[in-house]
Amino acid sequence: MNERMVGRRWAGLVFISIAVSLIIVDSTIVNVAVPSIVEDLGISSTEVQWVQEAYTLVFASFLLVFGSLADRFGRRRLMLIGVVVFALASIAASLAPTGGALIAARLVQGVGGSMILPTTLSLINATFRGKERGIAFAVWGSTIGGMAAVGPLLGGWLTTAFSWRWAFGINIPLGVLILIGVLLTVAESRSEQRAAIDGVGALLSVLTMAPLVFALIEGRTYGWWTVDTVPTVGAWTWPLELSPVPIAFAVAAIALVAFIAWGVGRQRRGLSTLLAFDLFRIGSFRNGNIAAAVVSLGEFGIILALPLWLQFVVGFDALQTGLLLLSLAIGSFVASGVAGALSGKVAPVWVVRGGLLAEIVGVAGVALTIGPDATWGPLIPFLFVYGLGVGLATAQLTGVVLADVPPAASGQASGTQSTSRQLGAALGVAILGTVLFSTTAGVLAGSLDARGLPVAQRDQVVSQVVDSAGAAIAGLGQSPTTQDIAADARAAFSDGTRAAAFTAAGFLTLGLVSTVALGRRREER
Repeated sequence: MNERMVGRRWAGLVFISIAVSLIIVDSTIVNVAVPSIVEDLGISSTEVQWVQEAYTLVFASFLLVFGSLADRFGRRRLMLIGVVVFALASIAASLAPTGGALIAARLVQGVGGSMILPTTLSLINATFRGKERGIAFAVWGSTIGGMAAVGPLLGGWLTTAFSWRWAFGINIPLGVLILIGVLLTVAESRSEQRAAIDGVGALLSVLTMAPLVFALIEGRTYGWWTVDTVPTVGAWTWPLELSPVPIAFAVAAIALVAFIAWGVGRQRRGLSTLLAFDLFRIGSFRNGNIAAAVVSLGEFGIILALPLWLQFVVGFDALQTGLLLLSLAIGSFVASGVAGALSGKVAPVWVVRGGLLAEIVGVAGVALTIGPDATWGPLIPFLFVYGLGVGLATAQLTGVVLADVPPAASGQASGTQSTSRQLGAALGVAILGTVLFSTTAGVLAGSLDARGLPVAQRDQVVSQVVDSAGAAIAGLGQSPTTQDIAADARAAFSDGTRAAAFTAAGFLTLGLVSTVALGRRREER
């Protein structure tokens, strides 16, 4: 009987990992499909970012909320609800007739994803103990690293062989498999403390995240201080010369201060809080969350830029792009074996540092190979090294963050850890997307000025290339009169992608430095 229960527990880990795969694959599969979405729906470069950010924004905003609710109402129950919401939103995304409808479906997907991710972590934290917990976290983390790279391959095949719509449709059978498997193998768990829900804290957490990501994405469109492009919603027009972007930054900052003050005040009165602030007294939890946020800034942002560059500049199709990024997936899967071999022999924090160092080398190497005439050969070893680093860092960092967290607080702790990662990922996509398109616009404008193009024509070309996220380059290259301009556009987009890659390497370097605080002996015991 005991062996049967042990087997059921590990079988449950398989389905929990598939649930993680569902949301991670969806997050990365879209990157390869974006060029086809651009051509089919005619979306702009800002909408391209929002196709990613609509998901990530809601995802990050509600992780704390659903992590706390899972502790109260049941972690398995909330995960299953999240899978249903995610699958239904995937149906809507696969049928979306416009960019706006697709972005709306992605928003709902984000709600489902934010129910799934923290509950998978808290279920593992509540189910496994001791050495088994370390192995379970390694499997969970390696799944994230591997699936982040398998997503582009799957998306490339589905987009090339069928349609970009199947990049979302694939979530439906996966959702059914997860529902059946989790019901059969995963036991319900919840916190014994049934405190009231902190509704004000939930609202303040959303008011912190949403305006921040909005400002980072829309800054280059609406202006970082004064209005460059006047925002409109239907018949309503923005009435101020001041851009909405600094106002959004201010709202986020005020909401963050209010969230902390409100939560600390409630905790001192013995009331429930959305975030267990006393968890930050645990050194491994506090420092690990800081490291996780900074690392995610570099890990996920570059995945937005590479597929666009590979398809619109180098000329790959979606399947070829996915096959090239498969080297990243192979690196992540190799990392799981390496991490297993090092378990018990090397402190987890050193595995994290080794992984981050490999990521830095991989991303910097990719940046050095980027150019309008680049070939696939030199990219493969650097992508492999990058994937190896992602697998090592992701698996072990999660274990370090949650190692000393009491099981009763695992939902809140998992939500906090996931929020740190998703905040980093959201900021990474927003910041690196801004670096990509701003650099492209600046370099291309300079090149066209050197050719003596009139200002009006120059601005039109720059807007055409940037707003299409690079899709317009092929059209420019087909006309003999604009072939030279197309060459300038390819060079500019390559410079933008290279700048984004070096920026990612810089964030990863900061992440490596931030792990110094994780090296204290009392935190590695």
